[in-house]
Amino acid sequence: MFIFALCKIFKNYDTKMNNLKKIALQLFAFLFCAYTISAQTPADWVNPFIGTTNYGTTNPGAVVPRGMVSVVPFNVSGNSPLNARDKDDGWWSTPYSWDNKYFTGYSHVNLSGVGCPELCVILLMPTTGDVNGDHREYGSEMSEQVAHPGYYSTFLNKYDINTEVSATERTGISRFTFPAGQSNILIDLGNGLTNESGASIKIVNNQEIEGWRMTGTFCYNDGTERPVYFVARFSKPAEEFGVWKKMPKMGPEAAWSATSDKIKYYKNFQAEMAGDSIGSWFTFNTQANEEILVEVGISYVSIDNARLNLNFESKKFDFEATRKQAVEKWNEALSTITVKGGTDDQKTVFYTGLYHIQIHPNILSDVNGQYPAMESFEIKTHPNGERYTTFSLWDTYRNLHPFMSLAFPQQQLNVVQSMIEMYDESGWLPRWELNSTETHVMEGDPALPVIVDTWFRGIRDFDIEKAYEAMYKSATTPGAENKIRPDIDHYISHGYVPLKEQYDNSVSHALEYYIADWNLAQMAKELGKDDDYERFLRQSRGYKNYYDKEFGIIRPKLENGEFMPDFNPRQGENFEPSPGFHEGNAYQYTFCAHHDMDGMIALNGGKKELVKKLQAIFDDGHFDMANEPDIHYPWLFNYIRGEEWRTQKELNRLMGTYFKNAPDGLPGNDDTGTMSTWIVYSMMGIYPVLPGDMNYAIATPVFDEVTIQLDQNFYPGESLVIKKSGSGDKISSISLNGKKQKSFFINHADLVKGGVLEIKQ
Repeated sequence: MFIFALCKIFKNYDTKMNNLKKIALQLFAFLFCAYTISAQTPADWVNPFIGTTNYGTTNPGAVVPRGMVSVVPFNVSGNSPLNARDKDDGWWSTPYSWDNKYFTGYSHVNLSGVGCPELCVILLMPTTGDVNGDHREYGSEMSEQVAHPGYYSTFLNKYDINTEVSATERTGISRFTFPAGQSNILIDLGNGLTNESGASIKIVNNQEIEGWRMTGTFCYNDGTERPVYFVARFSKPAEEFGVWKKMPKMGPEAAWSATSDKIKYYKNFQAEMAGDSIGSWFTFNTQANEEILVEVGISYVSIDNARLNLNFESKKFDFEATRKQAVEKWNEALSTITVKGGTDDQKTVFYTGLYHIQIHPNILSDVNGQYPAMESFEIKTHPNGERYTTFSLWDTYRNLHPFMSLAFPQQQLNVVQSMIEMYDESGWLPRWELNSTETHVMEGDPALPVIVDTWFRGIRDFDIEKAYEAMYKSATTPGAENKIRPDIDHYISHGYVPLKEQYDNSVSHALEYYIADWNLAQMAKELGKDDDYERFLRQSRGYKNYYDKEFGIIRPKLENGEFMPDFNPRQGENFEPSPGFHEGNAYQYTFCAHHDMDGMIALNGGKKELVKKLQAIFDDGHFDMANEPDIHYPWLFNYIRGEEWRTQKELNRLMGTYFKNAPDGLPGNDDTGTMSTWIVYSMMGIYPVLPGDMNYAIATPVFDEVTIQLDQNFYPGESLVIKKSGSGDKISSISLNGKKQKSFFINHADLVKGGVLEIKQ
């Protein structure tokens, strides 16, 4: 901001200057501003506030690419008139909302773009005056927020404290600038989003504290609780310290309420304290504008490992060095793709999307390679690379993992290796894994398309026979024993999952199984397993069972073979429950058999009729940009020769309507980067419509030129340039390295050889 302000001053310098001086100064201003603007790094284009409202559930906290730790402002605590929606009136699935101003600390383990509450614990809160451990009272209005990749700051109006945070992979650092007088730093282990409240804390000395906090019941799944460990150090010895514990009322009025808890304080307490709502404080006598820093190491293995992580990654309270390193890591990651042309807002939307893609999946293993094994939590050691966690696969299999394969293949290899390790440890591939726990959230068998797609993109340094064994197991094990496909029996015997209960999501389950089985068929063919290929290919075509000629759309089907009565295809369009469907309705799922486009075209009455029905989805307001099942719909027009222009028409409308450089700049839940991946691909002008199919659909890029640096450890090419030329409103030709292409699709293997993909209008 300083640079642009300086440029403005130069350009508007006092008009009384003599002309020669004015001309010289204006020339300097022009050259200076042109240089500084051109010298902007990719991280400069990121706006971490995008998606922090409108249920985008992203946050502006400090994190490095794939970091275990993110230091995030927590401002969703209840009972505050400063908040747009009170936590007690319905749970939050994010630690931060742009609409809220009531700050209660910085949490150190967080999720970005998810739909259920979890983590957001180990909170640091600076205060002044008397110590108060009740977040409903110690919270402060926040203002002057600033966020950049790897950095966040805000001012606490109540205390006249400026706060800043940054991070490494496994540690967070906070810098608090205090006024003169008594200043405190609280460590609150009771506040957070996680559904558990058990914790333990021990003050090691007047500059160090250690402990753990329970987590684990994502989307209210029971029986999966486990601790996250921490060690925190202060840059200055405290004059006083202690712990607190909330003491609920006893007797018939013991139910929790905003006024029923009393807090008991234990000054200079150095034994271990355990409980449901506990915390600690460190008190300092500060001079005006005195800075105190806190470094926090995190581990999912042990306190010793949290200390090891802190010792290894700490910059010894050097905040600026930590921040600089974080920015360098972001610039390295974001520089994988560079763009030319487009507006400033378009660049910001693009690079913020690329930023969100690099948050999850994230590191689980410590610096010594140790991590908790899937389900058992036995301590194991990852031999190479890093063990990953946070696999929201129902969302991310559609586009994020193919994108990682293209732009970040080593990271995608880590993903697949982690998934196969999860199979070794628990007996099953993951569906929605979090910190070595299967949450059983969402639908289908999404690990299959992720593994198959990765293999066919040429990333193959993993045990494919073991991977096939794992995929075959979930696709064939009877339902009573199947943890991934519990309703598989009727699917295998009759080709579909019947509606047995009104809201059992049966159609959504089956449609996901069809795509998974199609991918498994392709892998069976690749491995020479011909019988398996025929079997799974046949199973993948069972979607036709759901097609109802009366409505010309898919419809839930009963076990006796009849369609569900009293069918309303619109039900579910506002996220209300819809019989047979999860987070959508028949319109958003009807064209989800794109693994068999020829069959789907025939089923819908031919190409013209399919185009008519697909266009009506958009024209009649049935398309849902905020959720995953139909996000491939705009690209389906590319399968019908002569109708490809419709893809561009709908993309232009959707990109212009739902994605912008603002806190509400995502259409809805980012789903750990899935929506961000959609906009990044769409702005580049390519999209992997079907995971497992190596053909990208083509559209006109937003930018004049997009350059992807290819990883030559995986791909033969050095770089791929996607270039736009011409000024028409439709694509007139597509060429790769001067060779004209015959369709609106381009193969992955051809792209990664490098060169220029030119799209003329």
